[in-house]
Amino acid sequence: MKSNLYFPFSPLLALGCTVKYSGYLGNWNNLFCSNGNSKYPRLMKLGKDITLWGLEIGLLSMTKGEAALFVLTPEYAYGQRGCPPSIPPNTMVLFKVEVLDFIDSEECDAFFELTYEQQNRLPLEKVLKVAATEREFGNYFFYKQHFKIAKDRYKRALSILGRSSSSKAEQSQINASKLLLYLNLSLTYLKLECADRALKYGELALEMDQGNAKALFRCGQACLCMREYSKSRDFLTRAQCIQPFNRDINNELKKLARYYKEYMEMEKEMCCQMFDPLNSYG
Repeated sequence: MKSNLYFPFSPLLALGCTVKYSGYLGNWNNLFCSNGNSKYPRLMKLGKDITLWGLEIGLLSMTKGEAALFVLTPEYAYGQRGCPPSIPPNTMVLFKVEVLDFIDSEECDAFFELTYEQQNRLPLEKVLKVAATEREFGNYFFYKQHFKIAKDRYKRALSILGRSSSSKAEQSQINASKLLLYLNLSLTYLKLECADRALKYGELALEMDQGNAKALFRCGQACLCMREYSKSRDFLTRAQCIQPFNRDINNELKKLARYYKEYMEMEKEMCCQMFDPLNSYG
């Protein structure tokens, strides 16, 4: 039985979804599972992460933004045996569910099941579409602050863009897709505190577009994290020349100046401490 709470609009629910849920045993006072306290519920796939038959059927009837109550009899839930020790045998369970978002991954999943040779035989338009969808997945996880998953999605998209084309127009399309992914990966590695990897992907982006202010900015950030102040200044001033009124770039240059000043003062203090014992013997 499904009881609707509200129903804002009705696109078909896809296979990957983020949901808030609470499960109850027998009545609404006996909570046994919930992710209600999670700020960023993870993306789950029907049939893989969500395996209760009744809940899967119920979710397939829902849309983004819809909330519903489900009452599942044992045959649609944990069966006659239950799931000891949490779920007693032959127990009716109730679920309160809200669909927060969904992403259709079916086309991408089908593509990655193909062999390398089969993928290469597909038209470029199809490959670019799959790469763009994978990038959207990466963006979704990035904004949910799941940076490791975002990184894997961006790399998955990049893995299918290795083909070269004799057509300049097609190669330009491939390079444009790769450039976006290099920039995404550079920022994601900064979030993961892997500055060397962030610099690597920033420099790969610059190989595609030497005047890309965002790539220069990312490289400058990465070098600052690694305390390579001279390289950081070079990248950031080049970015500033392209976008002189960009607040982020200008603030990063101020941050660099502050960090460099602190570094020089610390170096000066260390030198003084080294030579003080020598002066005492004067």
